[in-house]
Amino acid sequence: MRLGCCGSMISPTADPIGIEIVEDLAAMGFDYIELSLADMAALSEGQFRAMAQRVRQSGIRCEACNNFFPPRVRLTGADAKLTVALDYATAAMDRAAELRAKIIVFGSSGAKNVPAGFDHGDAWKQIVELLKNLGPLAAARGITLAIEPLNRKESNIVNLAAEGLELVQQVDHPNVQLLIDYYHLIMEQEDLAIIGGAGAGIRHVHFAQVEGRIFPTQSSDHFAEFFDRLHQAGYSDRCSIEAHTRDFYSDAPRALRVLKELINGAGDVSQR
Repeated sequence: MRLGCCGSMISPTADPIGIEIVEDLAAMGFDYIELSLADMAALSEGQFRAMAQRVRQSGIRCEACNNFFPPRVRLTGADAKLTVALDYATAAMDRAAELRAKIIVFGSSGAKNVPAGFDHGDAWKQIVELLKNLGPLAAARGITLAIEPLNRKESNIVNLAAEGLELVQQVDHPNVQLLIDYYHLIMEQEDLAIIGGAGAGIRHVHFAQVEGRIFPTQSSDHFAEFFDRLHQAGYSDRCSIEAHTRDFYSDAPRALRVLKELINGAGDVSQR
């Protein structure tokens, strides 16, 4: 399993894209960085070129992007316009593809949250229609969209991994699949058995210690069970730390060691 870090949560005010830690991640031994696509999409062409060059020179790649849609691009409700969303997504995915990203995370609570008074079922249909249109566009760029269920404190639609899996099944496109986020899974008190139910539909993983949503600098039996479940489901792609920290230079290498130990021990109960 390849291990990365979401840069945008390290210093979100000063560096919303997350690029400032790319050289540090490479030096620490991370395999890739995950950057905020909505913030990259807002860059001028010159700014984007400079950022892309910095990634190329860092020694690691931007293999995944989170924060797909900005809140200004409405995806549900009376103000949602499919053509506007697709125009934005096409330009944003072009930039992700230029970085050779393979995964774009579709959480985007600010864009997809259902407005007050709007029918929840109609909002769900809007998301399905959007993703049905996005699937072929992503495929043409060698990208998979990973639906990220978000807990109810952050979003009012697609909260459970089970709901994310239902959405994947309704969209029915090979380039629209599921993200499993440990933090959101536990916040929603969802059974880890959903990992086995999702199986090959899992395309990306986010991880953080739930209390404080911080870097996982110490292991636990529940962490081990989570990675055991991923191992049993046959998942071996990428796992990004998506977490806050007050001491990145101490917490990041410690968390990397913890995740490597968990992954290496997955499926081997004799190590616990």
